[in-house]
Amino acid sequence: MKSYFLLSFLTCANFLNIHVCLANHSNNWAVLVDTSRFWFNYRHVANVLSIYRSVKRLGIPDSQIILMVADDMACNPRNPSPATVFNNADQQLNVYGDDVEVDFRGYEVTVENFVRLLTGRLPPDTPRSKQLLTDEGSNILIYLTGHGGDGFLKFQDSEEVTSQELADALEQMWQKRRYHEIFFMIDTCQASSMYEKFYSPNILAMASSLVGEDSLSHHVDPAIGVYIIDRYTFYALKFLENVKLKSRISMKSFLGVCPKQDCISTVGVRIDLFHRDLAKVPITDFFGSVRPVELTFDFLDISNTPL
Repeated sequence: MKSYFLLSFLTCANFLNIHVCLANHSNNWAVLVDTSRFWFNYRHVANVLSIYRSVKRLGIPDSQIILMVADDMACNPRNPSPATVFNNADQQLNVYGDDVEVDFRGYEVTVENFVRLLTGRLPPDTPRSKQLLTDEGSNILIYLTGHGGDGFLKFQDSEEVTSQELADALEQMWQKRRYHEIFFMIDTCQASSMYEKFYSPNILAMASSLVGEDSLSHHVDPAIGVYIIDRYTFYALKFLENVKLKSRISMKSFLGVCPKQDCISTVGVRIDLFHRDLAKVPITDFFGSVRPVELTFDFLDISNTPL
C-alpha cells in the first residue's frame, strides 16, 4: 500500500510538472523548406540543406526536423558529381551527404501540405515523420528559401502562398498551442513582405531583403555551371559554423549577419512580436537542442543494463 501511494504521488507530481514545463521552452523543432525546383535553382537546395546540416550539428534530431525539398539536384543528369550537393565552389562539403532525411519530396512540396503541416491538419494516416508534433513548449525554426515577390512566395513555379495566408497559419498554431516561440527566417526576393502581416505573439522574424529588393546569389561553381548558394544564407552559415551547442552567442548577434556591403540587399528584422531581450536569447534556443545530444557510431553493449 505504501509503495502504491508513493507511485501515485510521483505520477501526479510528474503530471503537474509537465503542465508547468509546457508553459515554458522544453523542445526545439525545425521546418526547413525549399520551395523551388529545376536545375538552375540549385542554390536553393544548397541553402536549405546547409541550414539542415547546421541544426543537426547543434543537436536537433531528424525526428524533430521537417525537411521539404524538391530533391531533384543530387541525381539530376546535369550534375557532374552525382549524389552530391555542394554549397561552395571548393566542393569540400557535400551537404547532401549520407544521412539526409527528406520528409516531403518533389511534388509533395505544396502550399497545402506546408500549411497543413504547420496547423496540424494533416490526414490521420500521415506518417509520424511528416508531422510537426509540437506543443506549447516548442521553439520552432521556420526557414524558407526560393523565389518570392511582394507579399507572396512561389512554390515550384506552379502556386503561391501569400503573406496573409502564412500569418493566418501561424495564428492557428498559436491558438492551438502548437508553439512557444518561432524564429522565422526567409531568403527570397522581397522577403520582408512575408512577415509584414504577422500578428501572433512570440515570433521573431528575419528576411534577406526588403520590399523592392532582390535577394542575390553569392558565387558560381564553374564545374557545376550554376550559382550554388545565396548571399544571405552564405553569411548566415559562416556565422553558424562558429556556434557550438554550449555557446553563449545571442540571437542579437545573429541578427547582424550579412550587412549590406556583403548582402547587397538589406536584411530585414521584425522584433515587435517577440518580448524577450534578444541579447539574452541564446542562438541555440532555435538552432540547437534543448538537451545535450552526443552522436556516436561506436558499439554500445546494453545487454546488462538494468530495466
